[in-house]
Amino acid sequence: MSKHHRDRSWAPAPEPLPEDARTIDNHTHVASVVPFSKAMSHEAEMKGQPAVPVYSVSELLDQAAAVGIEGVIDSGCELPDLMAAVQMALDHPGVVHAALAIHPNESVLHGHRGVPGPDGLELKYKPHHDVPFDQALAEVHRLAVAYPEQVVAIGETGMDFFRTGGSARELQRQAFRDHIALAKELNLPMQIHDRDAHREVIETLLADGAPEFTVFHSYSGDAEMAKVAREHGWYLSMSGTVSYKGNDGIRESARIVGLDHVMVETDAPYLAPMPYRGRTNAPYMIPYTLAALADVFDLPVAEVARATRRVTRTVYGV
Repeated sequence: MSKHHRDRSWAPAPEPLPEDARTIDNHTHVASVVPFSKAMSHEAEMKGQPAVPVYSVSELLDQAAAVGIEGVIDSGCELPDLMAAVQMALDHPGVVHAALAIHPNESVLHGHRGVPGPDGLELKYKPHHDVPFDQALAEVHRLAVAYPEQVVAIGETGMDFFRTGGSARELQRQAFRDHIALAKELNLPMQIHDRDAHREVIETLLADGAPEFTVFHSYSGDAEMAKVAREHGWYLSMSGTVSYKGNDGIRESARIVGLDHVMVETDAPYLAPMPYRGRTNAPYMIPYTLAALADVFDLPVAEVARATRRVTRTVYGV
């Protein structure tokens, strides 16, 4: 199938993990999978392809459980999505846990302070962006305190210089610093979004002091960055990108920090692992990423799965 007519169907279910090797998707956006797959289905039909099934959140979680994914940490990182992530955790106790933050790209839109970035996308303000950033972050704080059993992390926060122009970068950095302070105040792990901002993210962490458990979600750095992470005890969360051709730096980074500082994630609905790149991602696809990680460490998939479960439980207390 040509790129123009790429396959938009769901990837087949992977081989289930052994019962004693069940693990956790430590960063995902399950609710977003539903509209994303609807859009995929619409595109498929427009191209004369079969419609793509659209599954509910409960069905997506059941599919994940069937292949050995015992839980997920769902990131609510826009103001309207904060309570939705908490509610999902309330509706699926012990299976869904919430991470809350105001995403770096969102942080500069609050108060209409955004500046177009190198991605060239037009700024799109929504009604919730009328709320000043400080008030939005206060809602993160309120929910984290009100729902301590459900909210297990602050995230995703950080910096994204692909989507934010130069004159808004310091605003984004300050928002990151505010999240660092909040994570430390609440004694919660922090999940970092870092896109084209490696040096600035590390500088900020070192200047302010990182939370005890600091996780680079969908790690995209190189070996030199991994050495800094190893030195400071930071964690790397590996998404489907660890399976992509040309990402040798990501694979080498995993080896540098070692299996006791590596976790696995989907970042669904994005970043589906090979050989299904470009399709809708969902937590049931974690075993494909684990297979890529097993190749990195030259270990059986089950052993890598057990290691990621141990690390995830340690970091998030789930």
